[in-house]
Amino acid sequence: MKKPLVAIVGRPNVGKSTFFNKICGRRISIVEDTPGVTRDRIYGDAEWCGYNFSLVDTGGLDFNYEDEMQQNIYNQAKIAIDLADVIMFFVDGKEGITNNDKEVASLLRKSRKPIVLVVNKLDNNEIEKTYEFYELNIGEPMLLSAEQGKGIGDILDEVVKHFNKIEVDPNADAIKIAIVGRPNAGKSSITNKILGEERVVVSNVAGTTRDAIDTPFRYNGQDYILIDTAGMRKKKNIESESIERYSILRSLEAIKRADIVLIVIDSQDFVTEQDVKIAGIVHEENKPSIIVMNKWDTIEKNDRTINKYIKKLDEDLSFMSYYKSIFVSAKTGQRLSNIMPTVEEVLENANRRVTTGVLNDIISDAVSVNQPPMIRGKKLKLYYATQVGVKPPTIVLFVNDASAMHFSYERYLENSIRKAIDFSGTPIKLVIKQKAEDQLE
Repeated sequence: MKKPLVAIVGRPNVGKSTFFNKICGRRISIVEDTPGVTRDRIYGDAEWCGYNFSLVDTGGLDFNYEDEMQQNIYNQAKIAIDLADVIMFFVDGKEGITNNDKEVASLLRKSRKPIVLVVNKLDNNEIEKTYEFYELNIGEPMLLSAEQGKGIGDILDEVVKHFNKIEVDPNADAIKIAIVGRPNAGKSSITNKILGEERVVVSNVAGTTRDAIDTPFRYNGQDYILIDTAGMRKKKNIESESIERYSILRSLEAIKRADIVLIVIDSQDFVTEQDVKIAGIVHEENKPSIIVMNKWDTIEKNDRTINKYIKKLDEDLSFMSYYKSIFVSAKTGQRLSNIMPTVEEVLENANRRVTTGVLNDIISDAVSVNQPPMIRGKKLKLYYATQVGVKPPTIVLFVNDASAMHFSYERYLENSIRKAIDFSGTPIKLVIKQKAEDQLE
């Protein structure tokens, strides 16, 4: 059964994101005393008194229709309102009613959805300041101090009255796909194409996405969560306390919690130093990944163009020679239909298990072809190997002396395994364990 969806709506800087983070238990939405910081729909999971539901934070509505970004924010909020089972309408008790509040109220009344009117920023229980909000004709205003946590229980009690108490699968089996890359590489466009609807603000302005946005969807009977992230610029180009800095931190967190990562590169820029750094972060986190070369439609091509790009990728991504690439155009749709089948293929490789017998045959053959070098007068002896985990495939190599394993020989053994078994798109984690011969069973 579908998990109920609760949308948080209101004009800018009324405390929506502060409340969202309190309920979801972690800092998912950017919180800063700047109107309009949240620009896209941000999803989180919440629970109250046995009720499981999804909470969605939206950008602040100021109804400046001449501003393209504000129009995009309005469109995103409208989608959230349309999808929501219950709407929380946030207003600022300190400022009182504004024209924007009246515009939001008018929009929400048309939705005919259950609405909980929340008067925020009343830190001292000034209930008299809620009275004027009856004028909005939304319902009984409820007092809240999201910053101090006052009134949260009463408000959530009111919210959950509007949907039946159900046992809901928390979607633990959903596969998380993070989409990362430099600003304006086309991550949000690719996200929208995969999802089939405009869920993420798309603009020619670099850095349009500032939050990591989780969106659930299904493909071939499998539940997925697509995480669109902020563009990752060089650190020296980001002010230390800027909103964008927090966005980048969440992009890194998105990589950490992802099952697979799409690394989007702008083909017009070939492969930049920053692209390589982003790929390096994904590699260091041991995440399966796909290099998505976007804007392929803009490249003038001949019969050598694709080979030139692949050679560049081979050189720059030599530390992750297992990389899998796909050349697409989010604008024209070229080869976008190949993304999810490639995701399935890489995930299958990341979950692949190799029997101990087969693995030891591979290692034995590799050693017979190329004996381990002497390290400081010590001779490495490999006893046996066994796979102990997946995502990434994790293989333990038992040896006589771990210090005698040179990194180049470890790389050779990994390459030997890769030649025999398809682990393309996924790192392999080799764990070298020292064990005396008389300890072996």
